[in-house]
Amino acid sequence: MSDDNGGTELGRYLRARRALVSPEDAGLPPGAGIRRTPGLRREELATLAGVSVDYYTRLERGRETNPSTAVIDAISRALRLCGDAHERLHDLAELASGRFTEPRPVPDDTVRDSVHQMLERLRPMPAYVVDSYNYCLAANPPGRRLLPGLWDWPPEERNVTRYLFLHPVGRALYAPWKQTVAQSVAHLRAVGGVDPDVPRLARLVGELLLKSPEFAELWNRYEVRERGGGMKTFEHPKVGGMTLSFEVMTLARSGGQRMVVYQAPAGSPDEEAMLRLDPAAHPSPR
Repeated sequence: MSDDNGGTELGRYLRARRALVSPEDAGLPPGAGIRRTPGLRREELATLAGVSVDYYTRLERGRETNPSTAVIDAISRALRLCGDAHERLHDLAELASGRFTEPRPVPDDTVRDSVHQMLERLRPMPAYVVDSYNYCLAANPPGRRLLPGLWDWPPEERNVTRYLFLHPVGRALYAPWKQTVAQSVAHLRAVGGVDPDVPRLARLVGELLLKSPEFAELWNRYEVRERGGGMKTFEHPKVGGMTLSFEVMTLARSGGQRMVVYQAPAGSPDEEAMLRLDPAAHPSPR
């Protein structure tokens, strides 16, 4: 399905990414007159990619559905895409042409007993399990205490991205908040990029678009990023400030479930704060 306003996912992606590249970023002179839209014009991008303006316009509007790999690579370079963003452009081009065959995992909210046992054995490290769209399915006690208030919500609302935008504690828990939410939205774009109409994702995005202007702004930027490990700084209402490293591990035979585990250097103030999330396991933190 397509329309003149970029009604395909490929068209929406191209328009959103084009708006993020300034003429200066692309090595072009700013030009005269007032620019009606942010970023590059279609004719500027077409020139940079070495394709005709008519061809690029048809591609963005969904009227051209079979671009070659070379053309997509040229457009990707013009848009200054790399990593996950570059791969997403190729995925959407394959989807538009009908060639996309990557199997999508079947969502499953059932967390295996062996995974629950692993969560318990990871104590006192906070750990929890999320599905592809960041819905929390299980956690050990310190993992629950790491995200205060999330588990007070009913299961169908326990989504980490939703928590970041709509829960008052979630909005104050992470430092810096803007960077954390940008990464979370980019992850949702990455996992839902080729199939944004999955009911669970569609409901989540629809609610956040309605209730959060900050989410709407980030969602419309169409940035994509698969989540891996990294560092997060917390301003926790119970244990104070701490910076923890985290790893994200995909669970086999789980329909896309991932386990997120946090830790801190032994003997550090960050570890002392983290251990206070699990007083039953460590009543006397070092």
